[in-house]
Amino acid sequence: MADPNVRPLGDRVLIKALEEKEVVRGGIIIPDSAKEKPQEARVVALGSGKRDEKGEKIPFEVKAGDRVLISKYGGTEIKIDGETYQIVREDDILGILG
Repeated sequence: MADPNVRPLGDRVLIKALEEKEVVRGGIIIPDSAKEKPQEARVVALGSGKRDEKGEKIPFEVKAGDRVLISKYGGTEIKIDGETYQIVREDDILGILG
């Protein structure tokens, strides 16, 4: 995956959805129209971070390259060089997958 040259602002995170597996057990092929929006993604870039009441930066809990679970309908979808990415707030990230 090439660097899309986009830097999110504030507590936002640029992510790339991971492809769902198209074939399930039993060999049934699921058409694109029947798939739900992916919930697994890879962190591509981080914003500058959120600030607390004293103006100090709060560090991100995720880092570039992390595989994460995201809120199903969170974020804004963007296209860069034909690739689809999402910009989400760190709060829309539900967890880091191991």
